[in-house]
Amino acid sequence: MSSVAVVPGSFDPITLGHIDVIERAAKIFDEVHVVVVHNPDKHALIPIAHRVALIEKSLEERGIHGARIVINSWSVGLLVDYCTDVGATAIVKGIRSQIDVAYETPMAIVNRNLAGVETIFLLPDPAHAHVSSSLVRQVSALGGDVAPYVPAVVADFLKHTTD
Repeated sequence: MSSVAVVPGSFDPITLGHIDVIERAAKIFDEVHVVVVHNPDKHALIPIAHRVALIEKSLEERGIHGARIVINSWSVGLLVDYCTDVGATAIVKGIRSQIDVAYETPMAIVNRNLAGVETIFLLPDPAHAHVSSSLVRQVSALGGDVAPYVPAVVADFLKHTTD
């Protein structure tokens, strides 16, 4: 039996920290679903379809691709419903600080209670621990260089959306 995990996020935009978590999850699980989820509490900069395409291009750029990684979006229903649909037994989340732990812990408990899906927390590479999508959006909007924080395809996309 193969192990399947879901790496969810808004990925608005995907960062090198996200890529790090996806790459490490792919070494642990037989199949990884990277799922762009709609977060009603956030105002998205990039439409979901573009985020999916940027994730695909970013993973290709890093040489991370193949049948073991599935990229999808999910905007209706609970994430655990998606997990059940694809046979995932784990959700993988990157954790940068205690604030992330406090935010993610209740969701992890509810997801386990609802569907028996465990949440695995991965610490990011220290080089990316300070980076968030919202920080990248802010730096980009103010004309700053986001290249150290995101894949090249994302930096190029953001440069052309703020020009």
